[in-house]
Amino acid sequence: MRITALEQYQKLESPGLWREAPELQRREVIVAVGEASLTLADPRTETALSHWSLPAVERLNPGEMPALYAPGADALETLELDDATMIAALEKVRSALAAERPKPWRLRGGLLAGGTALVLGLALTFVPGALVDHTAAMVPPAMRKSIGRATLTDLARVAGAPCAEPSGLAALDRFARRVFGADPPRIVVLRDGSAKALHLPGDIIALHRSLIETQESGEAAAGFALAEAARATRADPLVPLLDHAGLRATFGLLTSGRLDPASITGYGRTLLLMTPASLPDDVLLARFAAAGISSGPYARVLDPTGESTIGLIEADPFAQAATHPVTTAGDWVSLQAICAE
Repeated sequence: MRITALEQYQKLESPGLWREAPELQRREVIVAVGEASLTLADPRTETALSHWSLPAVERLNPGEMPALYAPGADALETLELDDATMIAALEKVRSALAAERPKPWRLRGGLLAGGTALVLGLALTFVPGALVDHTAAMVPPAMRKSIGRATLTDLARVAGAPCAEPSGLAALDRFARRVFGADPPRIVVLRDGSAKALHLPGDIIALHRSLIETQESGEAAAGFALAEAARATRADPLVPLLDHAGLRATFGLLTSGRLDPASITGYGRTLLLMTPASLPDDVLLARFAAAGISSGPYARVLDPTGESTIGLIEADPFAQAATHPVTTAGDWVSLQAICAE
């Protein structure tokens, strides 16, 4: 990327209308141009709602106003802009980046370099499982996030749209940073569904509202989030999704850098019915210790009898020592109202 194409606009901001998914309402955001990304933030709380990679940004309606952008050809998100300065800045950046993009014959997104012979060779050589594993390993972070958002949209069809009360969202962002640090996964709160917690491709963790609404503090919810992060590290969450999508969609992702959105349909329901992979106590305890969070509340919600989670209770790294609270009292009240209409 040419930094000179962005120097004039590094601190440029403008209002915009952001739609996270086609079925959701537009919401006002502040759009800020950085050296490598666009940041879309809530104008009231200044909480970042989405980050778009500048090289992936596409204009969906060239020559029309207001300008409509997306963070990729297959992305669900859209951004509507009518600020002429911001539009000119984005078009200048896109023109500069277009000059440096690979030639058309190169495979989109850098998923695979080579020609048709290599692609056909892979199709003939790899058994289905290996093809899925190989494709998952080649998908770049930006595409993973796009697939994760599409998966969340499908999940919302059976578990309801993620809760989005504004003050609750701001508290949820602070909760995520307390649990995971400066670069946390995206955490969403689901209204319905049978699963207490899930992890999706693109570093997304979903928590059931009951983990917040029925608890007196955030330790249990934090524990379920830590457990899902551990599962995502131990087994790539993109692999079961590609198994669901099928070989044709997987091969299309490998060769074109695009995953057919229709291939994701129904995966949300499947995800809700999956049995969570078991995790060794030492793996969980290490994460609780690193985060400064007691493992006892999580263990007791996971098994109220304590029989199957006795190891997490007895070896709780903070059973006797005070920890930095997961949330403030005010944030916990806001979080408990995140699903309010």
